[in-house]
Amino acid sequence: MQRRKTTSVSLVLAGFCAAQAATAQDDFASVEITVHEVAENLYYLEGRGGNIGLSVGEDGVVMIDDQFAPLTDKILAAIDTVSDRDVLFVINTHVHGDHVGGNENLGNMGIPILAHDNVRLRMSKGEQPAPPAALPVVTYSDAATLHFNGEEIRIVKVPAAHTDGDSVIHFVGADVIHTGDVFRTTGYPRIDTGNGGTAAGTIEALDLLLEMAGPETKILPGHGVVSTRDDVQAFRDMVAEVYGRVKPMVEQGMTLEQVTAAQPTREFDERWGSPDTFLEGLYESIRLELGGR
Repeated sequence: MQRRKTTSVSLVLAGFCAAQAATAQDDFASVEITVHEVAENLYYLEGRGGNIGLSVGEDGVVMIDDQFAPLTDKILAAIDTVSDRDVLFVINTHVHGDHVGGNENLGNMGIPILAHDNVRLRMSKGEQPAPPAALPVVTYSDAATLHFNGEEIRIVKVPAAHTDGDSVIHFVGADVIHTGDVFRTTGYPRIDTGNGGTAAGTIEALDLLLEMAGPETKILPGHGVVSTRDDVQAFRDMVAEVYGRVKPMVEQGMTLEQVTAAQPTREFDERWGSPDTFLEGLYESIRLELGGR
């Protein structure tokens, strides 16, 4: 395995013109990467984008997600504060750029990337396909398991929720689960129907997460702070309640504007913030679920 370096990795801002890239660089220059300990030999990095999970030990470092390309040097420098070992693998929880934006930099360093089949498929298609170095080189259909640092690391594909390629990562010995964006503490869920996300699948994925977790399990969300099984339960119940309110509205032929005006999230907004993006994804997902009516 090529030794990771914290100096001068290639920064990639695909699809941006030079002026836009310069602006983005200035923007990312102020980002600080903060290291948080979750359990023995397990950490997460907070910066900009999704939380990066880290397993460190004698074998090396396993990363979960990698935020944005301009942050790669800072991320690797932060990893150096908790380990002097190589990065062995990067696991992508799903396809979004705030979780996979550093893939190309790390892939060019010879670090293999793992993800669900659909993550590679969606990254390799579309108007701006990802470069080959950014693509996962190991994919799985249902689940995969890594055995490193004395830990059993289970990577489990969940029903199509945030996207159709969502995986959660369970560190069995440490009793820690990284949820990707299936669960977050910073706002309502985002159902990306354009990348295969579904409302019903979001509830199913949260149910599966609750089955995996015990009363002492530490839950690391895609965005936000370390949480408990009870936090996931409350999040799941909120999503199910709003889903149950919105589905009959869609069945009655109400427009998104009419659904939004009915305020189906009203008692939850103080905790979870603006519901607009959530309701848009929820509405579209239910519409598709009902046959596109």
